[in-house]
Amino acid sequence: MRELKDLVRPNIWKLSPYSSARDEYSGHDAHVFLDANENPYNQPYNRYPDPLQRELKSVIAKIKGVREQQIFLGNGSDEAIDLVYRCFTRPGIDNVVAIDPTYGMYKVCADINDVEYRPVRLDSNFHMSANKMLAACDIHTKVIWICSPNNPSGNQIDRDEIEKILTSFDGIVVIDEAYSDFSKAKPFRQEIRLNPRLIVLNTMSKAWGCAAIRLGMAFANETIIALFNKVKYPYNINQLTQERALELLRNPYEVEKWVNLLLQERSHMTDAFRMLPICQKVYPTDANFFLARMTDAQSIYDYLIEKGIIVRNRNRVTLCENCLRITIGTKTENGQLLAALRQYE
Repeated sequence: MRELKDLVRPNIWKLSPYSSARDEYSGHDAHVFLDANENPYNQPYNRYPDPLQRELKSVIAKIKGVREQQIFLGNGSDEAIDLVYRCFTRPGIDNVVAIDPTYGMYKVCADINDVEYRPVRLDSNFHMSANKMLAACDIHTKVIWICSPNNPSGNQIDRDEIEKILTSFDGIVVIDEAYSDFSKAKPFRQEIRLNPRLIVLNTMSKAWGCAAIRLGMAFANETIIALFNKVKYPYNINQLTQERALELLRNPYEVEKWVNLLLQERSHMTDAFRMLPICQKVYPTDANFFLARMTDAQSIYDYLIEKGIIVRNRNRVTLCENCLRITIGTKTENGQLLAALRQYE
């Protein structure tokens, strides 16, 4: 079994991080700031934000049931995805394994970092085989990517299969739970203490309705979080994002209401789609979207664009021929989509 240190790129393990002005006086009271070449006017936005987002992490820790030291905050989950490659994979040498189809940024970041990406096809119902995933690994496999609920299929990946990978693979396992707030499944972030090589991703973009502020989360043991903090840019989360996130996090009941409304609409929409003559199949979903196989996805997609209605055409994605991915909107938006589809000829 490889130790965590053996999985980290040697240069990253030895890296001396940039020391920001705000880090160096940490632990002391201060009221005169003449250290960071800031403009003394236009308060409070003249000052650099907390590089470790301590106040924000303290609130998230209570909501998510983890310790502050087990939280990394990034500019969207995409920053955390990229950091996995930068911390653990050596360009041109190492590889990663991922379910297929899944979220496209795992491969984009692999290509950017010159890391071999090995997709393992799901079955026709978008179920994962742990044995197939493990068979795709070799001595240079550093990371396995699992998105659950998965995108674009929407289904929860079987927990027993994920746990088999966690117990059998001696590299980093990343479980992307961006859509977990819409699922009844127990989140894997509650198991990071038992799995020192597990990283769980989450985001403010989905259930929390904050895609515009670009705030992603990664939960992992303290050593991995320390590595991420060492490699990230010093002030990666701006003050405005931190303030807006704090404002919303202090009112979680509003978010709970949104989630319940979306789940009700999800049930209504999937039932309605099954009744459409142009819909051949609606796949099971645990997310705030669903995948539907249509009679002619491209033609229907083009028709909807002409109506000013945008859905996601997944026609060219693995296993998704003639499929559209539908995000659950408001009752009014959903009604407009259904009305347009009922008039399609």
